Amino acid sequence: MIEEPTRRGAILDLVLTNKEGLVGNVKVKGSLGCSDHEIMDFKILRAVRQVRSKSATLDFRRADFGLLRDLLGRIPWDKALEGRGAQES
Repeated sequence: MIEEPTRRGAILDLVLTNKEGLVGNVKVKGSLGCSDHEIMDFKILRAVRQVRSKSATLDFRRADFGLLRDLLGRIPWDKALEGRGAQES
């Protein structure tokens, strides 16, 4: 990422990333105080806004299947499905 000398004509500084395109606008600035090293200025490029999923994930470990079984058992299925074929039921 660094293409200009950073200390007495030599390139001694590194900018390491784990993704290509993560770092940009790398510039060598003046020295800081009496140091013979140059200041490195760079931007970390990232998405301005991350999209979050609005779909909920259900936790079936917390479900009360006994209650569900009881409630479904109270429905008079013969009457509820009367006159309907297999596909409609």
